[in-house]
Amino acid sequence: MKKPLAGALLALLLAGATAVPAAASAPRETVAQAPAPASAPQAQAVTAVDFAGTVALSNCSGSVVRTPSSLPSDPALVLSNGHCLETGMPGPGQVVKDRRSSRSFTLLNSAGTGVGTLRASKIAYGTMTDTDISIYQLTKTYAQIQSTYGISALTLNDAHPVQGSSIKVVSGYWKRIYSCNVDGFVYRMKEGDWTWKDSVRYTSACNTIGGTSGSPVIDTTTGKVVAVNNTGNESGESCTVNNPCEIDESGAVTVRQGINYAQETYTIVPCVGPGNVIDLNRPGCTLPKP
Repeated sequence: MKKPLAGALLALLLAGATAVPAAASAPRETVAQAPAPASAPQAQAVTAVDFAGTVALSNCSGSVVRTPSSLPSDPALVLSNGHCLETGMPGPGQVVKDRRSSRSFTLLNSAGTGVGTLRASKIAYGTMTDTDISIYQLTKTYAQIQSTYGISALTLNDAHPVQGSSIKVVSGYWKRIYSCNVDGFVYRMKEGDWTWKDSVRYTSACNTIGGTSGSPVIDTTTGKVVAVNNTGNESGESCTVNNPCEIDESGAVTVRQGINYAQETYTIVPCVGPGNVIDLNRPGCTLPKP
């Protein structure tokens, strides 16, 4: 899980809230451009990616998101990880749905400066089964956020991510952006008691750290959210907490120390109905039910 590391938090407190974390000094973890995959068009357009629309939670990162059909008058949604829920990590098979919440989020502008506080009305959905996501419904609409702060929501892509595509992982918690590519997809990924389906594996340049959990993974061509950052193998152990393993269709297990992962978000889109209501009975919705 990519919750904050105790050491990193202590360093931040000692250095002051406005200081850059010590870990940020590693050149390959900052905004270096990863090489385009061989199959990518030479003149492919790249969308500028910044911090606008991302949020900082008390323990994780997140973003204000919308589906392609969300309306300005809809209550806004914040996307993060299931393991970032203030109620604790959901157990295997557990789904949190429409649970009251007043959690606060610091909204960031394009430069990564906090411009205001958003507040949840409820946990609309949360789970660590098959995926690792939390979706909060806010007390403000997209139109109200736009009017007050001049910031638009990020749009969830409604299609599966593409191998080799250029991505950026944008952490509102650390105010850092990681640049790399989609290395591939993991049939099953197991970490401790949890198992996730069809996870995104990054190339090594996205060396995400504790506190980046819940960061939106943005395709640099479309500017849309294709996944949510959630974990990485830290010490080379197999299938333990903070050391996820990959399992293929035949059951073979692979461990990739230092490699990090995300959960796809296109599966969320069919589950969001009119008024941004999470409806698990909508056609095409495959998210786990309570």
